Amino acid sequence: MVQVMDNINNEPRIKEEVESKKGFDFDAFSLRMKFLLHKIMMIPFILLGDTMKDQEEKYAGLQKSLKQARIGKSYEMYLSNTIFYSIMAGVAGALFGLFIAFILIRIIGLPDKITSLTFNPSVAWILDYKELIVGGIIFIFLSLLFAGIVYVLFLLYPAIIVGERKGAIDRNLPPAVSFMFAMSRSGMNVIEILKSVSECRFTYGEVSKEVDVILRDMEYFGNDLRMALHNSSELTPSNNFQDMVYNLLTVIDSGGDIPFYFRDKAEVYAQRAKFEQKGFLETLALIAESYVTAFVAGPLFIIIMGVMMSVMGSDTMIMLQAIVYMMLPVGSFMFIFMIGIMTPGATGEPPILPVPKLFPQKVELPPEDDPDYERIKALLKSKSTLVFRQMLRDPLKNIKEKPVNILMITGPIAFLFLILSLFKGLVAPDFIDFIDDRIVYAIYILIVPLAIFHELKRFKEKRIQSAIPDFLKKLASTNQTGMSLRDSIGLMARSKIGYLSTHIRTVWKDMDWGLDVNSSLYRFSNRVRTHTVVRAITLISKANSSSGEVGEVLMIAANDALFEQDMNKERSVNMLIYIVIIYISFAVFIGVVYVISTTFLTEMSNAAQQMEASGMQGGGFMQAFDLNVFNRLFFHAAVVQGVCSGLIAGVMGEGSLLSGMKHATIMLTLGYLLFTLTVL
Repeated sequence: MVQVMDNINNEPRIKEEVESKKGFDFDAFSLRMKFLLHKIMMIPFILLGDTMKDQEEKYAGLQKSLKQARIGKSYEMYLSNTIFYSIMAGVAGALFGLFIAFILIRIIGLPDKITSLTFNPSVAWILDYKELIVGGIIFIFLSLLFAGIVYVLFLLYPAIIVGERKGAIDRNLPPAVSFMFAMSRSGMNVIEILKSVSECRFTYGEVSKEVDVILRDMEYFGNDLRMALHNSSELTPSNNFQDMVYNLLTVIDSGGDIPFYFRDKAEVYAQRAKFEQKGFLETLALIAESYVTAFVAGPLFIIIMGVMMSVMGSDTMIMLQAIVYMMLPVGSFMFIFMIGIMTPGATGEPPILPVPKLFPQKVELPPEDDPDYERIKALLKSKSTLVFRQMLRDPLKNIKEKPVNILMITGPIAFLFLILSLFKGLVAPDFIDFIDDRIVYAIYILIVPLAIFHELKRFKEKRIQSAIPDFLKKLASTNQTGMSLRDSIGLMARSKIGYLSTHIRTVWKDMDWGLDVNSSLYRFSNRVRTHTVVRAITLISKANSSSGEVGEVLMIAANDALFEQDMNKERSVNMLIYIVIIYISFAVFIGVVYVISTTFLTEMSNAAQQMEASGMQGGGFMQAFDLNVFNRLFFHAAVVQGVCSGLIAGVMGEGSLLSGMKHATIMLTLGYLLFTLTVL
């Protein structure tokens, strides 16, 4: 939608590019079409621009949303684009309406209720045009529907972007304020601190963009710091950022202590984060109890009732199938989606910090008579050899760094396995049972390798995260004795500091081979790829660039890393009990359906067969039914419930869908073995 919304921002430049193109090449034609499209898009603005300007107060909310969403266009031009694309959607809807009307009238035919209508003789002539009237209604309805949907979406789009930016700012603001506090302790003034935050866009995201607006207000519009902060507080979509900027403005006006203010704000945000996590964990506990009630105990009760009704002669198979194949998976993924939206601090993949290119991506060989020809050729050959050796040394590197990549291997294997199983199952004695087993095997092929690589990565990240606070504190203590950051890292590299020893030695080797301290630390961050390390390295590198005295900054980074580590531990401890509850509820689920299948249904089936053989009539009670159909349905219920409950346990316990793969594997195995070894 963003590309669709790009309007005529640089019409003179486009026209100049069009005129500079000679001939009839494709580029010139595309530029002419783009220029023509911009001209057409201006028609609503030319016709309605004055009316829009006269109603400026009416669109005050839209103007503010456009500014907060950082959509660089006036509200008049945005409304012009909205009207234009709504008209285009209306035209598309009209064409689609004509197509639907043709299919309905000429191919399918009008319903009998319409063709058999009768009217008063005075208006009976309407029946002669019933096809035209029906087609016209469809034509008008779809054109208005399409145009209305596009118009509403365009008007809602800025508010949606504002909401997304607000959430991103609130998530990144606490670590950004800690960064500001550390920078203020290193001797930076407010403007230098804001510039440092603006440069850390890879780490602090939307907060850096908001700060960048303050700096541009000063640099390009000539406003002083006070006015720039005031303007930012008026336009930011985040109430937290507005509060921080407004209070900072008050401190500046009163001549207060800037480092003390940032330290106070960092403590406030830390306490707020604890309070929010406590509320989130309570909500998560309620969600866990609701899930167990609605999608474990509830379906189990309905299944029992359905079985009883089937024994009495009612046909409840469709209801049971709807519960197993629709209600359980759809409801479970709704819970997963809801938990993902509610989870605070979910910032996706950690960013990659920019590092200098040590070797150009593309090097062209000079002519053979060039004196450097042989040297460059040997260098290129050695580079290719090095890349090949690295690939042989660790062929699974990409999968270890991003476990989802394993699906590019296991996905085709599972699909090919299912296709071959289908052909083989055609000659099997029982096709359904044969395919059921192969589907479970295919699920194993997909989730087991993914679970293994994900857990290996999580284990590595946890070990690194647990070692980071102590490492930073040791660096701080050595730096405070007078050693430079480089010498402190060198000392750590010669020491045994646990799991981080190998990584720190690599950092020291990078510096020993000529890289500066910041670039070496950036490379370390990109190898580890955790949010805690990225924030700590960003903080240290900025402080090191401003002054060599980074001891206090290192302590701040250590405390920040320790705080996040404690928050993660608190969540894991609090959610452990609910993971256990999910395991117990799943065990109860498969235990009950197992007992129903092996005892109750078996006895009822035998009794029904005996009554039928003896010629007795039960009036519909204890009718003969296919026991294998119910056993297969219960087996499917155990498989579906196992996978869904496992994913729910991972999302609640560790905040990751991939973390649920191990739970899904365990529960799937329990259900599969229980039914294949004792029932089917």
